[in-house]
Amino acid sequence: MEYHIQTPISKEDAAMLQAGDYVYLTGTIYTARDAAHKRMDEALNRGEDLPMDLNRNIIYYMGPSPAREGRPIGSAGPTTASRMDKYTPRLLDLGLGAMIGKGKRSQAVLDSIVKNGAVYFAAVGGAGALLSKCIRESSVIAYSDLGTEAIRKLEIKDFPVIVVADSRGNNLYETELLKYRREQD
Repeated sequence: MEYHIQTPISKEDAAMLQAGDYVYLTGTIYTARDAAHKRMDEALNRGEDLPMDLNRNIIYYMGPSPAREGRPIGSAGPTTASRMDKYTPRLLDLGLGAMIGKGKRSQAVLDSIVKNGAVYFAAVGGAGALLSKCIRESSVIAYSDLGTEAIRKLEIKDFPVIVVADSRGNNLYETELLKYRREQD
C-alpha cells in the first residue's frame, strides 16, 4: 500500500502501517546520529530534558553534507540504524513514534517497536541528493559542536520511506528473505 502521512506520526497511523508499505512523510522530523544519541542518553541519565519533544516524533538517522547555494541542506541519505540500537528502546519508551535509517535492527529494538506501537522506516541509501529535495527547511537545534551529527529539525514534504518493521512485529528484511529462499528452493 501507499500512504501520505503527516508528522508527528499518530498511534493510529503507526498501527495501520504494514511492513512493505510505501509512505510519503510531510511535516517535522529530527535528525540524530551516534554522537547525538550518546549525548541524549547522558542527558537523560542526569535527569535533564531532551532538546526536542519525542512524543510521536520521528528521528532520521542522518548527517547531511554541506548545503549548496540556495538549498536548505546538502545530501541527506540515511546512515546505518544499528549504531543507535543501544539507545533506541529507551527513546521509544519515552514516546518516540518512528525512526528512519537503513539496515537491520536488534531484537531489543524490534520488541520495543511492538511494545510502543512505533514504526521503523527505511530510506534508500545512496539517494541522499534526491532525498534532500524533499527537505524544505533545516535548522540545528542542539549539539551544534557535533557538526553534521548535531540534532537538526527538518521540515519535509513527501519524503519517501518504506515500512521495514511495523507495530505488529513484521520485519520486511526477514519476510522478504524467507520469500527469496522459498523461490530458490
